[in-house]
Amino acid sequence: MSSSTPTDPAARPTGTPAASTAATAPAPAPAADDPLGRERSHLAASRAALRTMRADVESLDIRDVSANWVNAEVLARQIDERIKALADLSDTPLFFGRLDYLHAPGADQAEGAEGERFYIGRRHVHDTEGDPMVIDWRAPVSQPFYRASKKDPMDVALRRRFGYTGGDLTAYEDEHLSDPADPAGATVTSKLLQQEIERPRVGPMRDIVATIQPEQDEIVRSGLSGTVCVQGGPGTGKTAVGLHRVAFLLYAHRDRLARTGTLVIGPNRSFLHYIEQVLPALGELAVQQATVDDLVAHAEVRGTDDAAAALVKGDARMAEVLRRALYSHVTLPTEPVVVVRGSRRWRVAAYELEEIVKELLDRGIRYGAAREALPQRVAHAVLVQMERAGEAPDDRVQDTVARNTAVKAAVKAVWPPVDPAKLVLRLLTDADFLAAHAEGILTEEEQKTILWAKPVRSVKSARWSAADTVLIDEATDLVERTHSLGHVVLDEAQDLSPMQYRAVGRRCTTGSATVLGDLAQGTTPWATRTWEEALAHLGKSEGVIEELTAGFRVPTDVITYASRLLPHIAPGLTPVASVRENPGFFRIRAAEGDTDVVAACEELLRHEGSTGLIAADARIPALAEALAAAGLTHLSPGEETTAETRLTLVPASLAKGLEYDYVVLDDPQAVVDGEPDERTGLRRLYVALTRAVSGLIVTHTAPLPRQLV
Repeated sequence: MSSSTPTDPAARPTGTPAASTAATAPAPAPAADDPLGRERSHLAASRAALRTMRADVESLDIRDVSANWVNAEVLARQIDERIKALADLSDTPLFFGRLDYLHAPGADQAEGAEGERFYIGRRHVHDTEGDPMVIDWRAPVSQPFYRASKKDPMDVALRRRFGYTGGDLTAYEDEHLSDPADPAGATVTSKLLQQEIERPRVGPMRDIVATIQPEQDEIVRSGLSGTVCVQGGPGTGKTAVGLHRVAFLLYAHRDRLARTGTLVIGPNRSFLHYIEQVLPALGELAVQQATVDDLVAHAEVRGTDDAAAALVKGDARMAEVLRRALYSHVTLPTEPVVVVRGSRRWRVAAYELEEIVKELLDRGIRYGAAREALPQRVAHAVLVQMERAGEAPDDRVQDTVARNTAVKAAVKAVWPPVDPAKLVLRLLTDADFLAAHAEGILTEEEQKTILWAKPVRSVKSARWSAADTVLIDEATDLVERTHSLGHVVLDEAQDLSPMQYRAVGRRCTTGSATVLGDLAQGTTPWATRTWEEALAHLGKSEGVIEELTAGFRVPTDVITYASRLLPHIAPGLTPVASVRENPGFFRIRAAEGDTDVVAACEELLRHEGSTGLIAADARIPALAEALAAAGLTHLSPGEETTAETRLTLVPASLAKGLEYDYVVLDDPQAVVDGEPDERTGLRRLYVALTRAVSGLIVTHTAPLPRQLV
C-alpha cells in the first residue's frame, strides 16, 4: 500500500476538530491556505446536497402516475426504499477519499476535463445541476483509489485519504503518485489507513470501503457471471470482501439482480445479526440473509444426530440413494388405457405407454415435471388416433383427454405422487427399503448408523435433525426444481457438508456465487478438505479460487501465536501475515479461578471498544455467575454492544466470524476438550484465539495445549 508523502505541513494528518456539519447556515468560505477547511466545506455542501436529493424524492406525488393500485403500491415501495437509501448517517463519513487525475478520463472512463477531481464515498451525491459532488466507490472512475500505486499510478496525480472523528472531517493524508521527484520505492504505511483498520469496534460489523486493498478490490469487482471462492485466514477481510462484492454487483447489474435476487448465507443467527448493517450502510437494502437451516426448513428440527450419523447423512452419496428411492415408485405399465369419448373408445396399448414412460425417464427431467407431462403424452397418443380416424381435435380436446378418469388412474398407478418428507422418513425407518436403494452406495454399517431406532407414526411426529431437513430438501428438488437466485454469498463455508453445499448450489443454478471460508477453521466432522471439492458439490466446478493472506484485523503477536496450531490443523496452508504496525496487546496468564478471569475482563474494559470473553461451552454458566457476582453486565453473541455494555460472553462454538477489540480467552485446553476429537478442538481454539482486533489475554488453570507451548 502506497503511503502518504505530504509536501507541506498542511498536507499531514491533523487532529484539528472539525466544525459541525449539522448547521444549516452557510459557513464562511475557508482561506486559500486552509486546505482542511476547504475539504470540510465540501463535506458540508455534499451533506446539504444529499438532503436535497432525499427531499426531492420525498416530495414526489404519484397519485396521477399509477394506472392501478398495484402499480401504485409497487412505486410507493420503490420510493420508500430510495428515501431510506439516501439517508445521511451523521456518524459515517460521506466521502473518505479524493482522486486528482492528470488528464481527462478516456472514453472508457467517466467524462471530465483535464485535472478533474473526484471525491470517493459510499454513495453518489449530485448538486442541483446534476454535477457529481461525491462519486460512488463502485464506479469505474473510483477504482484507482484502491488500485493505483507509484508503479502504476493509473493517471492519478494525487490520492487523498480523509480522517474522521464521528462524522466530522479531522485530517487528511496525501500520496503524490505521479511525482517524478518521489521515487516509486519510497512507500510507507498510511497512518490514516492504519487508524481506520484499528478503530475500536462497538456495535455491529462496519463496511470497509475506505480501506479496501488492491487484492481485495480485485475480488470485489470480479464479474457477475463467475463464481469466486475466497480462502482467507483470520483478519484477512474475506467476509467484508464478500459483502462488498454483493454491493458492487448490485451497482453494476442492478436490473438483473433486482429480478433474480441476491442472498447472503451465514453460519448462524448471531453472525447474520453482526453483519446485517454493512449492506444498508452502503445503500443496499434488498439483500436477503439466511442460514442453511433456514433454506431447508421443510420440517421442524427437534432431534439431533451423533457425529457418525450426521457424517453419513451429509455425504454426497445420499443424493443418489434419494434419487433411486424416489424413482423406484415409477412402474412400467402392463395394461392399456381405454379412453371413452361419446360412442368412441380409444385404446393406447401397454407397449406404447411403456415407451412414453421410458422416454420421460431417459430425459432426466424432475419427477414432478415428468408426472405432469405424462397425461399430456398419453392424451397426445389418443389425438394421433383421432386424426387418423378423420377427426380434427384441437388443444382443448387434448386437455380434456388428459383429465379423463382412465388417464388419471393410469398415471397414478404408473407415476404416483411422492411426498419428499415421507420418502426420507421411509428411508430412515425401513431397513429393507434403505438397503434396496443404498446397495453399492452405503455399507451395511453406514446404513445401520442412519436408521432410526424407534418407529415413527407420521412426518409430523418425527424428531427431525438438521441433517434430515437437508435430505428432505434434496428430495424436494428431485420432485420440483428449486428457485434459483442471481447471486449467493456463502460465508464460513468450510463447515458445510457436501449435502449442504448441494442445497446452497440449488439456490444459484442459473446464477453465480461467492464462497468464503478458511480451511483451518473447519470445526465439523465433515469439514471441507479442499475448495475444489466444495465447488464441485456446489455445482460450480469452474469457480476461481483466490487466497487472502494479508491480515488487517488480528495483531501481529496474536496471529503469530495462533499460527502455531496450523501445522496440526491445516498442514500446507499459508499462515496469515499481519500488516499491522501495532503488534497489539497479548498476555498469557495462569489463573487461580474464575475471579482471575473476571479481573482480566475488568482490565480490558478500561480500554475503549468492545470486549469478548470466549470460553468452552461448558464453562459459560459458571462464568456468567462470576460476572454477575462482580457486577459486570454482559451480552450474548448477536446482541449489539453499546457504550454502556461492551462485554459479550461467547461460547467457543459461536465465536466464528465475530470480532472484538479485546478478548479474554478462558482455558484453551477446555476449548479443545469440548470437541469430539483433538483436531476439531484445536481448530475451535484457533478460531477463539483470532477474534481480537487490539488485544488478547489468555487465562488458564489447566496446562496449555502442547501445540501452543
